[in-house]
Amino acid sequence: MGSVIKLCRVTVSNIYSNIYSSTRYRTINVPNISPFLRSSNNIFNVRSSVRWNIIRVANNYSTSAKEPSEQQTVAGQIAQDILASKIKEDAQKNVAEESEAEEKRKKDEQENAKRALKFSFYSVAVMVIGVGGSLLYRWGSPPVDEEGFPLDDEFSHLPTLMQYMKRTHREFRVMNRIIQEPSREQLLPDPLSGQYIQPPYTLVLELKDVLVHPEWTYQTGWRFKKRPGLEFLLQTCAPPLFEIVIYTKEQGFTAFPVIDKLDPNGFIWYRLFKDSTHYVDGRHMKELNLLNRDLNKVIMVDWDEDAVTCPRNQLRVPRWEGSMQDKGLVQLAMLLRTIAESDVDDVREVLDYYRQFPDPLSAYSQLQQEALEQDQLREQEKKIQNENPNKGVTRWSPSFLKKW
Repeated sequence: MGSVIKLCRVTVSNIYSNIYSSTRYRTINVPNISPFLRSSNNIFNVRSSVRWNIIRVANNYSTSAKEPSEQQTVAGQIAQDILASKIKEDAQKNVAEESEAEEKRKKDEQENAKRALKFSFYSVAVMVIGVGGSLLYRWGSPPVDEEGFPLDDEFSHLPTLMQYMKRTHREFRVMNRIIQEPSREQLLPDPLSGQYIQPPYTLVLELKDVLVHPEWTYQTGWRFKKRPGLEFLLQTCAPPLFEIVIYTKEQGFTAFPVIDKLDPNGFIWYRLFKDSTHYVDGRHMKELNLLNRDLNKVIMVDWDEDAVTCPRNQLRVPRWEGSMQDKGLVQLAMLLRTIAESDVDDVREVLDYYRQFPDPLSAYSQLQQEALEQDQLREQEKKIQNENPNKGVTRWSPSFLKKW
């Protein structure tokens, strides 16, 4: 028994000296191991959970005589068991510490989030109260004269708090009306007079999806694609035939530079943007009644049938989706030029006729083609009649007589 304990003590001492020299482990001081090891001057120390393994193995092998090599094997096995137990306990302890640290971190994050949310609510409440109080004082104060003395109004007979609330509510209604209604009652200036030539017709064009189409790519981001035939349309309908106006629901700071690029020659006379529309039921309506022009001579070209307050003046065209093979503007230019050169008194009668077609531009092109074919047929008949007058009479007389 004594020889086994001595061998174990030497082996474990060597192992722990190696552990102590490494950076992962440190020597663990444990009090007395057993009565057998107390007499060895406490050369090596292990935890209480490990020392009973040494005593149990030593007791098992002390009853039988062992060879020196076998005793060394037993001592090495004991040392390995001690080391494995130590590593396992350290690993479990590290896992437990990491778990506790993670739980603490999550708890701290939740507390910080709650604290930030509460602070945000308080900040918003203070801001709302401050802004509300400032508006109530500014808009609810009674009017004053030039010298600063208050004047009586329709709310002066009410209690003070009620006066302030009524005046503030009135100002809110005024601001709401300013936002929803057009910025001015007369969108265009008076027609030209005197030595200046005022075109007889007014052509109002929507910008988005009629003349340009917005698109987005990774390389360029947002940009506006110009529709084919735009230059031909502007040149064909330019003064003295039409007074060209851009009337769009886009913001001015977005549409203004786009129009500058589209029209370097200045064919477009006026530009109306989102502030000139009437906001009704979630839609920005174009108020043609405020153009200061005779509606008998106004043509509004747009793809949205619900965006115009005067539907009879609208020529609804298909929405352009960005195809570069499109010929819609060329067809539109020919239709508008035909109307202008025909000296139509009321363009709404012509627009009423084309409103029955889902695509009035294609319908006009088809009608134009049929008219050209009829003209060619009449020219051929006239040419035949001139070459052979007698044959022409024989062909005409029966057809004429058939009417009676």
